Amino acid sequence: MAAKTIGIFDIIGPNMIGPSSSHTAGALRIALLAGKMAKGRIVRADFVLYGSFAQTYRGHGTDRALVAGILGFGTEDRRIKDSFRLAKEAGLTYTFTTNTTKTDVHPNTVGITVTTADGAVTTVTGESIGGGSVLIKRINGVDIDLSGEYETILVKQTDRPGVVAYITRCLSDYNINIAFMRMYRENKGEIAYTIVEADEQIPAEVIALIEQHPAIESALLIQI
Repeated sequence: MAAKTIGIFDIIGPNMIGPSSSHTAGALRIALLAGKMAKGRIVRADFVLYGSFAQTYRGHGTDRALVAGILGFGTEDRRIKDSFRLAKEAGLTYTFTTNTTKTDVHPNTVGITVTTADGAVTTVTGESIGGGSVLIKRINGVDIDLSGEYETILVKQTDRPGVVAYITRCLSDYNINIAFMRMYRENKGEIAYTIVEADEQIPAEVIALIEQHPAIESALLIQI
């Protein structure tokens, strides 16, 4: 088996505010990605903490980091420590619940439910896997894998023939090089998600073009 390549951030960690790359920076990145997966102004965020997150979330600032991520702050933002106050000023309500009985999850796992002003609800499950890196493992009941390390498009669609080919054609029309592209679904013909990770910046015009397909409900550009 080939040895895992070690990057600089595996050694020194990310630039960040807070005591822990996993419990602070990683938690913030999960919430930041979750916030970007919701279309509209977020007015409520409910967090369920598992494993070590559930045990140490206050002492490591995981709670403040999660709220800061929903507010759109980066890992170096000095406002993280004031995120509770800033959330109140922004009209964002939030709750924290710990789950210490579910053990078949990564130790640093959080489930996030975000509600927008128009009542739309998005559920996201993410894992903080070390060094500030994260994986989004589930969205709205569908298992996915999304790291947020690349310029990313998240497409919600009806699972029909030709939809993925259409997405690819839209990207080709703008000369966008695809680094990774994966489609996830629970059942044939139902709701599916296509995740496209690109090597370069994706213009907003591509998103508008993708959303013109009748089987595509939404396309979101995720940049962090």
